[in-house]
Amino acid sequence: MPGPNELELSDEELCRRTAAKDVMAFEQLVERYQPRTYRLATSILSNEADGRDVSQEAFIRLYESAHRFDGRARFSTWFYRILVNLCIDHQRRNKWWKKNVPLGRSDDNPDQPAIDPASEAPGPENLMMGSDNARRLKQALTKLSPSQRAAVMMQLQDDLSSREVAEVLNCSETTARVHLHRGVVRLTKLLKED
Repeated sequence: MPGPNELELSDEELCRRTAAKDVMAFEQLVERYQPRTYRLATSILSNEADGRDVSQEAFIRLYESAHRFDGRARFSTWFYRILVNLCIDHQRRNKWWKKNVPLGRSDDNPDQPAIDPASEAPGPENLMMGSDNARRLKQALTKLSPSQRAAVMMQLQDDLSSREVAEVLNCSETTARVHLHRGVVRLTKLLKED
């Protein structure tokens, strides 16, 4: 941590230092972004266990590819693009996984190893989000499309502009605005119905 007379390093500078394998710089980025990364991944994937796994993978990718950050965009935009791509890849793999790998042991083949589904027990996010309004918001977010969830969360959580959301989602700024608008309209409607 910087002392009282030192300036706190920017995300971009920490990323440059991470590219040079400065572990302390990497740890600072993880500390700054871990809660937001986990919330965003969990909101896109609608599953805490998957959100935790994908957010951890995003930090591994950050460490391995920090040298590719060129500074043309804000660090957060570049990093969230990595995260969103990992979420999309995870959803694609997960669809295949659900079709081809049974959960639990089959009566037809008792020797087949069982794959236990994720625990339904409340995780840390559920414990923190104990209030009724937070629960209702979380449920409403799961009803948005992944692109709408990502756009809304990035704007609410990190105050990203529609241009930056477009860069992360790899779409036009107009499309990003549509995702934001539809997401907010749908959330409003869902929360009024509840």
